[in-house]
Amino acid sequence: MTGSIEDGASGTGRAGVLDRIHPAWIGLGLALVALVVYILCNPARQNFYDHFVWQADAWLHGRAAITWPVSDGPFTNAYFQDVYPCSATGPPPLCDPNGYGLLPFPPLPAVVLLPFVALFGLATNAALVAAVLGAINVGLCWRMVTRVTERRGAAVLATAFYGFGTVAWYAAMLGSTWFLAHVVASTFLFIGITAALDAEARQRVSGGVRLILGVIDPRQFLAGLLFGMAATARLTTILGAPFFAFVGGGGNLWRRAFSAALGAAIPVAMLLGYNVITTGHPFHPGYDYLARTEYHPKADFYHADWAIEDPRYVIQNAQILFLWPPQTPASSDPVCTDPNDPNYHPPPTGLGIIFDPTCPILRPDPLGMSLLLTSPAYLLAIPPLIGLRRRKRRLVVGAGLAVGAVALVNLMHFSQGWVQFGYRFSNDFAPFAMIAVALGIARLRSRWLAVALVVASIVINAWGVYWGVTLGW
Repeated sequence: MTGSIEDGASGTGRAGVLDRIHPAWIGLGLALVALVVYILCNPARQNFYDHFVWQADAWLHGRAAITWPVSDGPFTNAYFQDVYPCSATGPPPLCDPNGYGLLPFPPLPAVVLLPFVALFGLATNAALVAAVLGAINVGLCWRMVTRVTERRGAAVLATAFYGFGTVAWYAAMLGSTWFLAHVVASTFLFIGITAALDAEARQRVSGGVRLILGVIDPRQFLAGLLFGMAATARLTTILGAPFFAFVGGGGNLWRRAFSAALGAAIPVAMLLGYNVITTGHPFHPGYDYLARTEYHPKADFYHADWAIEDPRYVIQNAQILFLWPPQTPASSDPVCTDPNDPNYHPPPTGLGIIFDPTCPILRPDPLGMSLLLTSPAYLLAIPPLIGLRRRKRRLVVGAGLAVGAVALVNLMHFSQGWVQFGYRFSNDFAPFAMIAVALGIARLRSRWLAVALVVASIVINAWGVYWGVTLGW
């Protein structure tokens, strides 16, 4: 059966039902479903890595450095990875070398946790905050995609894909330090992108451009400010800047870009200033230190003589992004295949061949997995590349450049997100990619192909969430 995703838009069928519901209620419903799923699929939320809770606590005690390593008491952190010892920096008034360390991560997630840490202290459940905020992101995704397509069915399907068919689900349900950063960055990306879309829409309706000093569009400035905030949670999101040159208020590419850049410069400058105050450097030296002392998950993928951001990493890391397969323990692990192995595990039967924690047929590789395997519905972003009208073409070009720039710089990084399900760095560009996905679903002649790809993505990510929780990742 073929036809647009909106068959029945005249008032009958699914699209007719969706059209009769206020969009805010649809967005709220999607967010509530996501909240229930995110919480229930990982009810224990045993989050051993809550760096940002310790960071917020340090600020509340007037320090930039966290107490570390702490091995005694109800809350410990001696096992933490990714802490830059104060003995490696200075000066001592800002970072006492005795029992303290600095976190190299951009600090916005800790800012988000501040009110909770003020109330609950180190008992704050950062993973629960991540689940709630991740569910809000699903609602924000709906709000954004309704700006790029009027077809409610396409918007629902694109939002369902984001919330349950991408690694946004895994990040939100897990909520450990690195994944919380992705969730927080996505929140501000969705709000910033939507602000740019709204700025352009209002400009078209009003028929004019209201500028400050003749060059600054205030709405586009706000969009840039929100976008810049995302970079204070995940640095690489700032590479999505090309989108704001192609989309937003201002009337032309130069004014759009200038207005957004001016807004984005404020939080980015604050981040650089924070780094200078706490480390003496505009770019945190902790990453380079930790790359040399901690990171060795797979020797073939790490090169001590390369920089932490190095173009030579692109080719090898692209294998993880596009090609990396799951593990096959049942066919390759001696524990599963060699009866003489002291830890031999008898071959599972029934559903055990899928869910057995020791010897399943397939299990995610902690190094990562191909984005095309874990979220095949990203292929729906391809149709908008052909034959769109001028404005929609600008949307797709801007989103495509943002996705490409963010992905390229991430591929240059010495680490690709280990331990993880799928490719967690895709969270950095997912909000931009959802624009093309939503347009692709709306343009696709076969609704069932779109539904099939989204359903397949959801099933695969459910499988990944199961394994992430089961293996304690």
